Amino acid sequence: MRRRSVVVIVLMLVLARTALAQEIKVAAAADLQFALQDIAARFEKESGKTVKLSFGSSGNFFAQLQNGAPFDIFFSANLDYPRKLDTAGLVEPGSYFEYATGKIVVWVPADSKLDINTGARSLLNPAVKKIAIANPQHAPYGQAAVAALKKEGVYDKISEKLVLGENVSQTASFVASGAADVGIVALSLALGPNMKDKGRFKEVPADAYPPIEQACVILKSSQAKGASQEFLQFVRRSETQEILRAYGFGVPVQSEPAK
Repeated sequence: MRRRSVVVIVLMLVLARTALAQEIKVAAAADLQFALQDIAARFEKESGKTVKLSFGSSGNFFAQLQNGAPFDIFFSANLDYPRKLDTAGLVEPGSYFEYATGKIVVWVPADSKLDINTGARSLLNPAVKKIAIANPQHAPYGQAAVAALKKEGVYDKISEKLVLGENVSQTASFVASGAADVGIVALSLALGPNMKDKGRFKEVPADAYPPIEQACVILKSSQAKGASQEFLQFVRRSETQEILRAYGFGVPVQSEPAK
């Protein structure tokens, strides 16, 4: 009986480990909130594996991953954080992949009277009291927003009106809820279901800020490397790239679907 109990316990542990290996824990930049939910749902349906998504600022995730946070994949809103993790020996060799380029827009609620056709310069309007951007200390979209404001020569004039979101998703919620009059947010969120029909946006010219090039990696500490590699292969597919395009992302040349 004792031997049988030991066998049962061992089998249970093996099954539990197998089930764990089928769950992929993903730390993802907030601009991917809707696009990655869509992609993950399609992957789960096809593969039978589970994708657990956590969204936040790339900088905060970077700090957590340096300290051993239990994630399998990191989708960053820049290239710098994944490269630093790779240099530190925390990344699975060969898993680095530049998956998309993000874009920023000036966004206002549908009932706003603000004319945003002049983009960042529209923020000079005296009626604007609060302007939401992501915190540039750790959010790449916040860094892009500051760069665009400086390029347009308006940053010093409106800096005291800035309200900082923890990440670009929280920034968008500030404007959508009325806590800010206008915001500079990710195009991918402006096109998402929470904001698409609730406001207006004007895209900020791409040459007004450094490219928001984004990359992902599998962590060396991952307990689901096989499933994680399968998921990244799914992300590379041409039909998956079309999902990213639909949410306003630019797709790198090497990821273009074959003609």
